[in-house]
Amino acid sequence: MTVEETLASVVERFNRHAERNPATAEELDGIERTIQIRLTDGGTYAVDLAHGRLANLRSGHAPRPDLKITTDVATFHGLVRKEIGPMKALVTRKLTIDGSLEDKLLFRRLL
Repeated sequence: MTVEETLASVVERFNRHAERNPATAEELDGIERTIQIRLTDGGTYAVDLAHGRLANLRSGHAPRPDLKITTDVATFHGLVRKEIGPMKALVTRKLTIDGSLEDKLLFRRLL
């Protein structure tokens, strides 16, 4: 699966989860963020979080991202497949997250 297909599946999976779990949608209600994902060996992408849903997945840098996630393609796929946890990826420096503490905690909800 390509990076783009994987990102699209993550967006779709998250939106389905939010649809089925009102608590998730309620928790994210009122939060609007632009998330940028930079894959050191595979491009940069951005997606918007608004109204408890992810939308507008696109290739390229976001002008002013609220949350910047940087990793490599292998770690990204490992995180999506749950072969590696976010904490392990952070500790081993395979993943960096730049943003407020609240936004960093938000990252866990997205996976």
